Amino acid sequence: MPIAMAHRGFSLDGLENSMAAFGAAVGLGYRYLETDVHTTTDGVLLLFHDAALDRITDSAGRIADLTAEEVSRARIGGTEPVPTFDELVAAFPGTRFNLDVKDWHSVRSVADAIERHAVHDRVLIASFSDRRRRAVLRLLSRRTASSAGTSVNAAFMALSPLLAVPGLRSWVRPVLRRVLRDVDALQVPVRYRGFPVVTPGFVRRAHGLGLNVHAWTINDPAEMHRLLDLGVDGIVSDRADLLKDVLESRGAWS
Repeated sequence: MPIAMAHRGFSLDGLENSMAAFGAAVGLGYRYLETDVHTTTDGVLLLFHDAALDRITDSAGRIADLTAEEVSRARIGGTEPVPTFDELVAAFPGTRFNLDVKDWHSVRSVADAIERHAVHDRVLIASFSDRRRRAVLRLLSRRTASSAGTSVNAAFMALSPLLAVPGLRSWVRPVLRRVLRDVDALQVPVRYRGFPVVTPGFVRRAHGLGLNVHAWTINDPAEMHRLLDLGVDGIVSDRADLLKDVLESRGAWS
């Protein structure tokens, strides 16, 4: 079954990364939640996309410069508190989490939280920075799943087409294996700056190396169907309701 991933939970009212949004996604039957993490100045791991509170809360300031108590007074959309990772794990014990590590300040706190809750099998570590992602992995007592950052995705896109060249395959494959040594999934946009990323060849080559392909952030049902027809292994969506409808129509909703 393809993985259906609720992007920052599910809220049509802009309450992204709130417990209300996560609860709504789980209420629809979602078992995979995508979220972002930042850490307060006193080391509390929070679920929040931006570095600062300004865009979606009634407060202001950079999370890394604020204490957990100061952030606790902020309200997403004026109504919902900013949740902690501890609260998310406790509230949804049967759920898996795709964690986008947004800053270096969160590397230690993410690793500590995973160790504290022993949720290695329920977490996938993601980051645009492969250095930051790998820094988290090195701090863990055992492996979690992980998705490629920008540089590893770029290396895959540049080198993997060479696997089809007989004279080059023998040296390209070991190089890719090395580059992808700690990667389980390629989580990518369908296009990047107008350049197609998720193509039949991209999916085929990823599968040939044992990698999953997750496309983000897909909110159009027709595009969801097209990507599923291509063979993607997961879709990240703001419209958890529409993605569920698509998967149910294909007999692929678990």
